[in-house]
Amino acid sequence: MDMITDAQQVARAETQRAIQGATAKAAAGHTSAHGEYLTFRLGGEEYGIDILRVQEIRSYEQPTRIANSPAFLKGVVNLRGVIVPIIDLRVKLNCATADFNAFTVVIVLNIKGRVVGAVVDSVSDVLELGGEQIKPAPSMNSNVDMSFITGIANVGERMLILMDITGLMSSADMGLIEQTAEAA
Repeated sequence: MDMITDAQQVARAETQRAIQGATAKAAAGHTSAHGEYLTFRLGGEEYGIDILRVQEIRSYEQPTRIANSPAFLKGVVNLRGVIVPIIDLRVKLNCATADFNAFTVVIVLNIKGRVVGAVVDSVSDVLELGGEQIKPAPSMNSNVDMSFITGIANVGERMLILMDITGLMSSADMGLIEQTAEAA
């Protein structure tokens, strides 16, 4: 069990280091065709999100349930005085349900000035991807919502599904981020 705890601490420290480095690069005005992505698992699939949206990674704690909320909203937690809604991405993205275990974490995101938590099965690592590694998302029929998939990245034998986490979390059906007149 100590190895699991140690691995979680190392993963959190590496992620925080990468977040700080990426934030410093952005503040210094460094821009390039590549991006840094936090990778995580949902079931058997691996996803990537823009590291600049990640505020921190926390171990999963049972949130306070909100009555009559959608199934993907697990509830809310108090994070240093801020009430944070916790979204189960497995439910939202229609993935197979998984057990909550020592690897289950909450990725705390800052989306349009709002703090939101996303439950994932585990966090893998932070990857820097160049434009040549990222391919466009495949076209699907109109019954499949691919609007939150920004691309597919090949990293060795791994295939990452890159997500627009800002678009997903601020979509009208989530009801988390207030829609402005511009966005309507």
